[in-house]
Amino acid sequence: MKARRILVVMTALAIASCGRVTDLEPATGQKMPVKPEMARATPTFEQLLTPPTQARPDRIDELVKKSQPRPNDPFELPPPTGGNAPSEPAGTTPGPVTNNAIAANPGE
Repeated sequence: MKARRILVVMTALAIASCGRVTDLEPATGQKMPVKPEMARATPTFEQLLTPPTQARPDRIDELVKKSQPRPNDPFELPPPTGGNAPSEPAGTTPGPVTNNAIAANPGE
């Protein structure tokens, strides 16, 4: 009984999946969509079904045309396991840090 039920369901699915493929046409009694206000001509069904470039942009595989080493980042933190801090960027010379601000005591 179960095999017969499966056979009936499979036959119904096979019949339902068969269909005739034809060009798109408006339903009987219906007209083509109206011409857009700023368009020069009424678009065809094929043009209406084709997504614009903004909807499906072309894929660009190569993002970098010329390989270049990355410059040192002075804000890059050292690894969490410890280790040396990153070196200074090229072209900078570290100098002594001075504090020329006058310290004012709030109690004076």
